[in-house]
Amino acid sequence: MRRAFLILVALLSIGLSGHDAAAQVSLSINIGPPVVVGAPSAMVMVPGSSVYFAPGFDVDIFFYGGYWWSPRGDRWYRAGDYDGPWRMVSRSSVPRQVYRVPKEYREMYGKERHIPYGQWKKERGGHGDSRGRGHGRGHD
Repeated sequence: MRRAFLILVALLSIGLSGHDAAAQVSLSINIGPPVVVGAPSAMVMVPGSSVYFAPGFDVDIFFYGGYWWSPRGDRWYRAGDYDGPWRMVSRSSVPRQVYRVPKEYREMYGKERHIPYGQWKKERGGHGDSRGRGHGRGHD
């Protein structure tokens, strides 16, 4: 009995110490499309343009040319509706008026007229999505 115990201890020792343990650490940072929960409370027009932004979100979300646009890191995303689905697009697909909105737009234009989202949507024919709107491609 003692001999079987010693053999078991020896085998376990060889198994644990005789092989290098492989450990792998993985870090993934997702800078993907924005996730929006609920409709915007209001929309604000960037003065001198046809670009609107949604001031109530923590991410940058703009509306222009019948599409919703959002930069995330070095990438841009476009959607037909504020809650997606969001698709990554090349920067050359983002209209010039959208990517030229100043980075400080919230501070600069936050006091501009806030249009309640329902009213803003109604002014656009009943929706703030891409149905029947501009093509939104290229540098409009």
